[in-house]
Amino acid sequence: MKIYVIYDSEGNHTKALAEAIAHGAAMVPGAEVLIDHVNEADVYKLPEMDAIIWGCPGHFGTISSSLKTWIDKLGYLWAEGKLINKVGAVFCTTATLHGGLEATMLNLITPMLHQGMIIVGLPGTVPENALYGSYYGVGISCPPGVDGSITTKDFQLGEALGKRVAHVTRSFINEL
Repeated sequence: MKIYVIYDSEGNHTKALAEAIAHGAAMVPGAEVLIDHVNEADVYKLPEMDAIIWGCPGHFGTISSSLKTWIDKLGYLWAEGKLINKVGAVFCTTATLHGGLEATMLNLITPMLHQGMIIVGLPGTVPENALYGSYYGVGISCPPGVDGSITTKDFQLGEALGKRVAHVTRSFINEL
């Protein structure tokens, strides 16, 4: 099963979260995980993938311009139905608490829904998500002035999303 993690990152927090997600997905037997910054990500790889996870820093509650520009290149995939039934998930970072995490994730999910993808989030029964996360995906706050590292809880939350996407994808593939 192939899982593609695509991210935009400005202060390396989103990159670190993407790496945590990729690490979690890779822990599931049978998962082949590719990870690319949006500037290197290849839209032509998407039809080969079983799951696609994308994320970015939140900008005033919406998608970063670099990731949005990349997503806007997916029109031909929509026209041909190439991403229908692919598993999708999202993640984001913001500079402040309540800085638009859930709004950004909803904006990241919308193009996936238009593509006919199956969205996977994190339920409250996932221990890492019980009090800290969001049901829409993974969103973390990274205050300005902090280096590009993320906290252990942030890493665990990203890892949990990666594992969940891989498990759901494997189950879905086995059902087809």
